[in-house]
Amino acid sequence: MFTGIVTDLGRVLSIGQGPDPRIRIRTRYDLSTVEIGASISCSGCCLTVVDKGDDWFAAQASAETFSKTTLGRWRMDSPVNLERALKVGDELGGHIVTGHVDGVGTCESARPDGLSMRIVFKVPAALAPYIAAKGSVAVDGVSLTVNEVTSDTFGVNIIPHTQKMTTLGGLGPGDPVNLEIDVIARYVARLAEARSGS
Repeated sequence: MFTGIVTDLGRVLSIGQGPDPRIRIRTRYDLSTVEIGASISCSGCCLTVVDKGDDWFAAQASAETFSKTTLGRWRMDSPVNLERALKVGDELGGHIVTGHVDGVGTCESARPDGLSMRIVFKVPAALAPYIAAKGSVAVDGVSLTVNEVTSDTFGVNIIPHTQKMTTLGGLGPGDPVNLEIDVIARYVARLAEARSGS
């Protein structure tokens, strides 16, 4: 479980070959405090630490993960939003994020808006009903508040701090992003569906 508050901007060091490739990511985390088997959100994907060095950790991702997320587009030196798993008693600064990507969206536009950046994302049709104005969404693992929605897009404002500390500041039209809808929205929709079918 995560909060969508990115605490490090890592870099891909290498991506292995084969059906379930191992990915090495450079980080500034104190890896003496990271156990093998720990979960780290990597641009919104919950990955398990399988190895580590002084300034890197390795995770293994399945072919399913590569096909359903943006991980298949990662290359050497690609930036990665990192967040360690939430501990009981930690501050919940964003919203509840599971690290299970629901789909891939696309940046439609990114333009200055005062000191902030206004970004509009196109969302897969199956996810659109779960995204609401003033609700929460995780984009590449970053907890964001939705400003407005249309039938197939939503817009957010990215403050300067978030632009600098995450990958979102470098987004441009056509760039894909991992999306995770708010878990509360998912359960509310499921409850409404069950009631309408009864």
